[in-house]
Amino acid sequence: MTAMNVVTFRPPKGCRGEGGPDYQGNFRKGELRGIIHINKDNCVGCDTCRKFCPVDAIDGGLGAIHTIRDDACVSCGQCLTACPFAAIEQMSFVDEVIAALDDPKKFVVAHPSPAVRVALTEEFGAKPGELCTEQLLNALEKAGFEVYDVNQTADQTILEEGTEFIKKVRYWLLGERNDEVNMMAHHPLPHFTSCCPGWVRNMEINYASAIPHVSTTKSPVQMGGALAKTWAAKHVWNKDPRDIVMVAVTPCTAKIYEASRPEFIDAWKWNVKNGELPKDTPVFPDIDYSLTTRDIAEVFRRKGINPLAMPKTYETKTMGKYTGAGTIFGCSGGVMEAALRTAYFILSGEELKNPDIISVRGLDKALIEATIPIPLKAKNGEIFELRVAIVNGALQELDKVMRIINEDKNRWHFIEVMNCPGGCVNGGGQPLQGAGSSWLRSSEPLPLKL
Repeated sequence: MTAMNVVTFRPPKGCRGEGGPDYQGNFRKGELRGIIHINKDNCVGCDTCRKFCPVDAIDGGLGAIHTIRDDACVSCGQCLTACPFAAIEQMSFVDEVIAALDDPKKFVVAHPSPAVRVALTEEFGAKPGELCTEQLLNALEKAGFEVYDVNQTADQTILEEGTEFIKKVRYWLLGERNDEVNMMAHHPLPHFTSCCPGWVRNMEINYASAIPHVSTTKSPVQMGGALAKTWAAKHVWNKDPRDIVMVAVTPCTAKIYEASRPEFIDAWKWNVKNGELPKDTPVFPDIDYSLTTRDIAEVFRRKGINPLAMPKTYETKTMGKYTGAGTIFGCSGGVMEAALRTAYFILSGEELKNPDIISVRGLDKALIEATIPIPLKAKNGEIFELRVAIVNGALQELDKVMRIINEDKNRWHFIEVMNCPGGCVNGGGQPLQGAGSSWLRSSEPLPLKL
């Protein structure tokens, strides 16, 4: 059985606010809007989508045609995965990516996220959850992509976010005052993760008081875009960054929105500032296009490539080296677990005896709490009880977390938020089987309590 088709549409004219004001609603000029769209001709008013929306962005009652309010939507696509009638559509850049692959002047780089490799081959008849890492990478190269694995930038994200959190601990809890940590005076605890673009947009719209608490670290995808067109362009590929086309391949429809955010042009800034490119070089984004797992499957189909027929061996290259910390980002609790490993080592001076921190994995619960005891090297082994929370996929639980920290900012030190239930692995861009998500249609045991 092959995966159910999702209707996609090319970016319509005006979806970036071309020629309009700097702000339209809560969108800035250039930001994509209407990424998820309900086709009124196919909607039967079953009301399923509204029940699955994590931000209450869908209008319409039972029997009435539903619509999405763009200013409230976080582009997560959970309504799309839940719709039994394939009435919800997704903006897609497949045509633009195919054109780039066919252009001999372009150096097209695929930046695949970890959750894609456990879902892609479902589009070609494999069982849900079947791992296809090497087959995916071989298929990408056969299609004409250079590969830069997101797992590598997920590792780098942990180095940034982990050390940022540690500086907050040193400033706010250990009382240190020096040039290294004083910047955290305006970034209080609890510390929130910043990897999930659905959560970030939700936070900006509905929980703006949390902005100072959110990590300043880019998502792994955006970090990869900036690195690809600076360091890798110069030292690995020897390419003009203007010729590099960065294509994120993710389980997430919200990444389509994230790629359009106007602040993500750091590669252009760096190249111009450091004389690598002329000062009059037109602005270019760090990530040019973001494709979902379903989108990259369509690219393969158009290229006549079946990943299941690809070799299961792959020679790792410079841009494909990573650790297990990056791999677990795709599941709820994965970012937290990876960050805690780093925090534990730096604060205690020793490695965790068991790096698998089972207590922070949020696969089957929308909200979990955990306490991690850390012997502080700076205080002769005095135990610091690090309190964390992991929330995913449930509007009610996120509201609960935000209400709690408004009343008690000391309840938790570190909070991971993922918009989708179970994390990225159940993102809005993953394959579907029949009505609803692939997990709901598979013969495998349900990993989530929806």
